[in-house]
Amino acid sequence: MKHFLLQVGCDRSKNLVDICGEKNFQAFVCDALSVPIRSGSCDACISIAVIHHFSTAERRLAAIRELARLLRPGGTALIYVWAMEQEYKNQKSKYLKEKNGSKDKEEEISTGTAQTPLSDQMPDSSSQDSGCSDGLRNDWKDEGWDAKPAADSRLPVHTNRTSFHSQDLLVPWHLKGGTKKEGESVDTVMFSASSKESQELNPVFHRYYHVFCEGELEAACRTLDCVRVQKSYYDQGNWCVVLEKL
Repeated sequence: MKHFLLQVGCDRSKNLVDICGEKNFQAFVCDALSVPIRSGSCDACISIAVIHHFSTAERRLAAIRELARLLRPGGTALIYVWAMEQEYKNQKSKYLKEKNGSKDKEEEISTGTAQTPLSDQMPDSSSQDSGCSDGLRNDWKDEGWDAKPAADSRLPVHTNRTSFHSQDLLVPWHLKGGTKKEGESVDTVMFSASSKESQELNPVFHRYYHVFCEGELEAACRTLDCVRVQKSYYDQGNWCVVLEKL
């Protein structure tokens, strides 16, 4: 019996899906919490830099559950999320190392497209779900950081290429203006904006992130009885888990 390998991708951004089409890859637009694919029909699923954009613990778990639904028994899933620990075992991640590099990117493994500004987004109380949150708050106080929420209850805005001081935050996304060149992604970024004209040409958007503490992603996966964690590891500023469908 002949077997055929079918690879298909999905993303919330139509622009990115269109780029896949231009490169002759199969992809479609959908919501990660409701993928229009039959249950148990996938041998493998990959979720890269997606789940950390969901603003509550319930939605992050629902995204993992949806991946598990798609897998056949014995199928595997790989999940990558941004880590709170950008310095791990005395090693800085590429994200921190490349602070002064000439090819800065907002996120080392990001494939997202700037869409709606999220500067007014409110954090849900359940999004502070990690067991390490209280300890982190104490550490921040020792370092002179105020762990209390801001007076206007808005999320903190992260300074690019620096360590994280909050699990729930907004990351600036600098959208490069001008005409899109052939082969150039719509998520090309730049950091220098020295004039008002430049700032208008290169607008800054804010994207929500929940950065994961060590063990947090694995713990969420272990709450599902339909999968088992094959492997959990750290990779260049990301927490990663490999799941197997039972």
